[in-house]
Amino acid sequence: MDNDTRPGERIAKVMARRGVCSRRMAETWITAGRVQVNGQVLTTPAFVVTDTDEIMIDGKPLPQKAQTRLWLYHKAKGLVTTHSDPEGRLTVFDTLPTHLPRVISVGRLDQYSEGLLLLTNDGAFSRLLELPRHQIPRTYHVRIFGHISARDIQRLERGMVVDDVQYGPTKIRHLNTLGDNTWIEMTLWEGKNREIRKLMEAVGVQVNRLKRVAYGPFSLDDLEVGEVYEVPPAELKAFLKEMDAHS
Repeated sequence: MDNDTRPGERIAKVMARRGVCSRRMAETWITAGRVQVNGQVLTTPAFVVTDTDEIMIDGKPLPQKAQTRLWLYHKAKGLVTTHSDPEGRLTVFDTLPTHLPRVISVGRLDQYSEGLLLLTNDGAFSRLLELPRHQIPRTYHVRIFGHISARDIQRLERGMVVDDVQYGPTKIRHLNTLGDNTWIEMTLWEGKNREIRKLMEAVGVQVNRLKRVAYGPFSLDDLEVGEVYEVPPAELKAFLKEMDAHS
């Protein structure tokens, strides 16, 4: 079924936007033969669909797109940000309140990081928030063992290369120092995998606590560990409008 020239959107993107799964998971389901369009089993996630197509997953109609929603969640250290873990570790999604619809995370926090994690029911919206080109700041409070020199701070703030990977500029602010431990605030605009830990290792200090406190205009504030807060529709609508204005 080759229809790349047809107007519309790729099926995997549509499935993610409807909130049934991530785009990557949609591709897996399609490859497994679980998705049909107009009665024919798909074999490629590149297939393009329109609003008039009948899409079925495991014999059930694809749900209509729900209104985009966004939640703030205070992730505890020790949880992994995945829907299923082959090692059997406790995941973020194991701990969410049962009243939430199916949600996906906006990016990830690794097992040993904590703090603010955004959750949404809209896969396309999640991807939008993750894209580096939108330059959405992510702010972290980082406790390090050791001290960063002024020269290294300048290197980090300009952007630097670590293991052949180019990392963008980082804004750094000193918070406090107690003995050999220093708290700093770091703001990033890309969010590469384990970026802060790799940057700190490159300048000779060790991260012993990492907590995200803000993602764009959304802040952790006094949200308790494990607590979930839904962004009010009016606030989310204003944010989406601002993103559209800058895109």
